Amino acid sequence: MKTVLVTGGSGFLGGWCLVELLRGDYQVRTTVRDLGREAEVRARVESQVDPGDRLTFFAADLTSDDGWEQAVQGCDYVLHVASPFPLAQPKDPDELIVPAREGTLRVLRAALDAGVGRVVVTSSVAAVRGSVDHSPAPLTEEDWTDPDGDITPYTRSKTIAERAAWDLVKERGESEKLAVVNPGAILGPVLGDDMSPSLELVNRLLKGMPGTPRIGFNIVDVRDVVDLEIKAMIAPEAGGERFIAVTRFQWMSEVAAVLRERLGDPAAAKVPKRAVPNFVVRLMGIFDSSIRSIAGQLGQKVELSSAKAESVLGWKPRPLDETIVECAQSLVDAEGA
Repeated sequence: MKTVLVTGGSGFLGGWCLVELLRGDYQVRTTVRDLGREAEVRARVESQVDPGDRLTFFAADLTSDDGWEQAVQGCDYVLHVASPFPLAQPKDPDELIVPAREGTLRVLRAALDAGVGRVVVTSSVAAVRGSVDHSPAPLTEEDWTDPDGDITPYTRSKTIAERAAWDLVKERGESEKLAVVNPGAILGPVLGDDMSPSLELVNRLLKGMPGTPRIGFNIVDVRDVVDLEIKAMIAPEAGGERFIAVTRFQWMSEVAAVLRERLGDPAAAKVPKRAVPNFVVRLMGIFDSSIRSIAGQLGQKVELSSAKAESVLGWKPRPLDETIVECAQSLVDAEGA
């Protein structure tokens, strides 16, 4: 039985990584900053699968060396999922850049020193498209965000962290031990009471925004991201490669339309039908930092291609409407629980 470490098991994506690995008959470890959260994370996992005695917890933080050597010792693979992801962008970019970069290097060094066979780092399409206002042709894994461009601290942190990871494995002559997955906006059913910032797209629509801003996202299902992570973890041909994980681009108004049509009343009763002009969104951003963080994306449509993941690893994402509806229904159920 192979042993896999998942960093950040208390998060949305990390939790689903635990579930799918346990379904796949792996011995699974995970890190949390505070072992006091073990019962909470176990309960989320147990809502989907019985872990038996195959799930072990370790205390480790991206900002410290403590715990990482013990966590990776004896592991065959590492899925590095943990990374800061705020709802609002910080004033000081280093609040995101430092833990993202240093945390990634800390995990990667520990894994390589322990002889781990493959580390899969979860980056983001932010590291692919962040400096692009629009793209008539889909961007691919050959495209990179300019870390010195006019981008958000989050986008800069993901780009710098991924670049640092590639530089490290190249320096050590172990590039084949690294694979990177670059997911878009991750949606899907929540585990228990987990509320990841990535779910705010659907959550805000359900709670009744004044209207939908002209903002769009390249969306992907959390379970499909996990599927690609595991494929990249075990496939020899994934070594030294990055893989974009998206289904397709959707304007926020299109997501709202799916919710109204497929979810119906009463769950979707508050989902807005009208659009909000760009100038109103920018005005709202003066008072709401979370809105200010996305105001720069107004009107931007950037297409990305997952053709490489599909052709090289046989990845097949599920229909996007299914993802949106199951995400919304799980949020409704969680609030009513």
